[in-house]
Amino acid sequence: MVDVNSALDEAGLTNPRVREYVAEWAAITQPDRVEVVDAADDARLVQEALDAGELLPAGEGRYYSRSYFKDTARSEERTVVATSTEDDKGVYNNWKPAAEMTELLTDRMRGASAGKTMYVIPYLMAPPGSPLTPYAAGVELTDSRPVVLHMIRMSRVGASYVNELEDPNSFVRAVHVTGDLENLGQGTPDDQRYFATVADERTILHFGSSYGGNALLGKIAHGLRQACYDGRASGVFLAEQFMLLGITDKETGKRWHICGGFPSASGKTNLAMTLAPDALGDRYHVEFYGDDIAWLWVNPDDGRVYGMNPEFGVFGVAKDTNEKTNPTALESIGDGSGVIFTNVAYNEQTHEVWWEGMTKSPPADVTGWQDWKGELISERAADDTSPWAHPNSRFTTTLDNVPNVAADFEDPAGVPIDAIIFGGRTSDREPLVRAITDLAEGVYDGLTLGAEATFAAEGVDGQLRYDPMSMRPFMAYGEGDYAAHWLKIIGAATDRPIFAHVNWFQRGEDGHFRWPGYRENLRALLWLARFKDGDVTGRQTPVGVLPTVEELELEGVEITPEDLEIILTIDNERWRQEMGFREAHLKAFDRLPEEIWEAHRRVSAALDAEA
Repeated sequence: MVDVNSALDEAGLTNPRVREYVAEWAAITQPDRVEVVDAADDARLVQEALDAGELLPAGEGRYYSRSYFKDTARSEERTVVATSTEDDKGVYNNWKPAAEMTELLTDRMRGASAGKTMYVIPYLMAPPGSPLTPYAAGVELTDSRPVVLHMIRMSRVGASYVNELEDPNSFVRAVHVTGDLENLGQGTPDDQRYFATVADERTILHFGSSYGGNALLGKIAHGLRQACYDGRASGVFLAEQFMLLGITDKETGKRWHICGGFPSASGKTNLAMTLAPDALGDRYHVEFYGDDIAWLWVNPDDGRVYGMNPEFGVFGVAKDTNEKTNPTALESIGDGSGVIFTNVAYNEQTHEVWWEGMTKSPPADVTGWQDWKGELISERAADDTSPWAHPNSRFTTTLDNVPNVAADFEDPAGVPIDAIIFGGRTSDREPLVRAITDLAEGVYDGLTLGAEATFAAEGVDGQLRYDPMSMRPFMAYGEGDYAAHWLKIIGAATDRPIFAHVNWFQRGEDGHFRWPGYRENLRALLWLARFKDGDVTGRQTPVGVLPTVEELELEGVEITPEDLEIILTIDNERWRQEMGFREAHLKAFDRLPEEIWEAHRRVSAALDAEA
């Protein structure tokens, strides 16, 4: 039996509850050795990973990893939320009984780390000193060194974060066991993988993957699912899949902070990392706080909603990241950044990386280039046009590598939130921006957030794939209770943020985008901030307040008057069709607050009145 206590003593890990937890799971998984990790160990662990072939060099201070070819993304169908009460069952959270999942996963993990090291990762998903620290501490146990290296980039890692807890028991217990990846039956009826958040026990048990959201347990499993549950259980906060940015008007000194949720492929990361357009760059400065998670709470001292990004890094999608779409991201993964690339194309001779969308065309000279599976491009058949990089290939880098990261991103007090926005990729119906001044209508809008991503293939003309608050894969309890919690938390603020919906993706009949997008999107946010401050009034419509042409700062924008008019108007007929889809969507949710139904009826009646 491995000597757990000696390893914990050597690392100075003194929290008695953590020590008991590590000893318990070492007895179950039976590793050959135990090692407690600190962020200061990064350079040594990187070298060990390079020596072992777990990482490959990708330039100065940059690294490349390749996961098993059946282990390349989150596996939502194998991901569950488990609790002891069926009241927590929702439409989307794949609920299971806690006792059943704990027994099943404990059995699968038994002895599964034999011959390996159990790495003990004490971490914090918040700036130290945050009012949400009681919900932010965790300890991940993993048998994968690359997972350790990603966690060091994505969270604050060190024994002090758990030694200094006021309540030594207030940490999330997170266990990750990789399993025999080649013999897990991925995607078959005999699939052995399970990724469970046992939310009412604050325990996370993940078996059968070493990839991203399946294995970096501080990120999605803790930062979203567990925190979502903790937020309601405590009555204190919201944990959302939100980006967070700041805007400063250098002329007036005003600052605004905006957070919001966007379904996949709807531009969340690009917006989070945006810069001011060239024509406005002398006046406005945009700061990055986070691209994926925000925790929100009300500060009783001033009655405002505050927010923070609990993460310490960025786990970004590489595909289509380039100088036009996201120059900020490219700067954050340069030489010396310590970035880890996963499942991009890699040149074994030059140590370069490449992905689809990085440049217009792939490298012309294919010598040495391998695709994401490690197969040589030069040996492909002439008609093989499959991607070089996996569509879900990633880069992992720390926040302090982002060139415009906010100076106060580590402020434990968080930042005051002026606006909460939602945005889904839709080619019609949704205007550029519409402000929503009513709390229930704002929450209603978030619950009916959707994007067009899949419905062309599914043959449902005009209908969206709904993704409430962009939390569809991460909600920890039922949607009706979730809506009630939103109304409670934001409703407790005496100075509330404004809600809004944005859309950069309206298309003309010939397929062109009516709005130029990317850095120009800041103009919609500037209008929203000014509307919140009472400096512009906009134009009231049944679905919110829209800007007038005169109120938008349009200097330097290339857009036709016809396109501008269309993205600043409402298609009443199309919206009335949408209301029927929304009603059917909301009817699936148990215990949906009456305030949400009243908001739905108000919007429907207003649309009918204008028809």
